[in-house]
Amino acid sequence: MDGDGQVEYNDHSGDHMKISTVREFRDNATGLLRSEEPVLITRRGRMAGIFFPSPQGTLPIDSKRLLFDQLSAEIARRIEAAGSSEADVLSDFEAWRKARRETRRRR
Repeated sequence: MDGDGQVEYNDHSGDHMKISTVREFRDNATGLLRSEEPVLITRRGRMAGIFFPSPQGTLPIDSKRLLFDQLSAEIARRIEAAGSSEADVLSDFEAWRKARRETRRRR
């Protein structure tokens, strides 16, 4: 905390939440995700997202099902909007995995 009673984090300060750039969030995600305070994530000075920690630590099963349904529907919508199919996505993923495996073997 600074002298004004504001929380300081990564050279940023705020009254009610931590503020982090995308890079800082990526580099210190473990510590930030364990926080009890919300984290405002910025990219080039603009809001990129907000992380709200769950007070219970886990979501109730009904919330998980609802979230899964909503995310699945959004992914399906985006695949369709791109003119792709499930087979295209699976093929692209398999090609990515093979390329990644080859890159790791060369190390």
